[in-house]
Amino acid sequence: MDPLKPLIDNLNAEGRPRIWSLVITVFGDSVQHRGGRIATARLSRLLGRIGVETGAVRTALSRLSQDGWVEGKRSGRTSSYTLTDRGLQEFGPATARIYAPPRQRPVGEWVFDWPGVEGALRLGQGSLRPAPVTDTPGGLRMTGTLTGDAGTQVRASLDPYHAIALERMAQDLTALSGIDASPLDAAAARLLLVHRWRRLVLRWPEVPAELMPEDAAPRDLRRAMAEAYKHLAPAAEAWLDTADGEMPAMPPAGPDFSLRFGGLQTP
Repeated sequence: MDPLKPLIDNLNAEGRPRIWSLVITVFGDSVQHRGGRIATARLSRLLGRIGVETGAVRTALSRLSQDGWVEGKRSGRTSSYTLTDRGLQEFGPATARIYAPPRQRPVGEWVFDWPGVEGALRLGQGSLRPAPVTDTPGGLRMTGTLTGDAGTQVRASLDPYHAIALERMAQDLTALSGIDASPLDAAAARLLLVHRWRRLVLRWPEVPAELMPEDAAPRDLRRAMAEAYKHLAPAAEAWLDTADGEMPAMPPAGPDFSLRFGGLQTP
């Protein structure tokens, strides 16, 4: 059985994948720390592993180029793409949120604001987030601890689409648990995992482990994501080092790569 089938099926279950969005994920996760440029042949090989046809990749690159996100270059028989200045400007804040390290200690105190604030978990007209916070309250603010089944109630009040996204993220992480992948498979698995993670953390506030159901597996999604990423990284990076025909090896990884999720070094 294809070890990536559960993740591919999960992606396709949401409807026809947006290939241009997958391309952006590739740039953020596998290109920017490797010199910022990727050969079209490598991009097609990677996306082809998850079922994306070469023609669809070309269409996505054409759209991104017309929209000012990427620009192409040809050298002999090899074509490649890099992000434009506009594309680079979008990556800074997003990268920081995507690869932030897991929380080291449980949340002890929480801040409830009414009316709710942007970037916090919505609770009716209010919002909840871990303390401390540094902004000035615009209305009622209370700081304290959660007791009893408060976590269950908070979780139940999430946007239904947010709840589904959390469940599918957990499914992907479970499917990849302990996977022994080839270099290309590891690169493709990392792409699928980061693509789902990127859409989750950039669209909704993060749900701390304390607010996840007791029977959720895993409860701490960021920590599980960091562990899965660390497991896949060596083989995935080895594939980026590989040269094959019109797919030249990519430049060595920059120093920032090892800092993702708080550090990828093996203890």
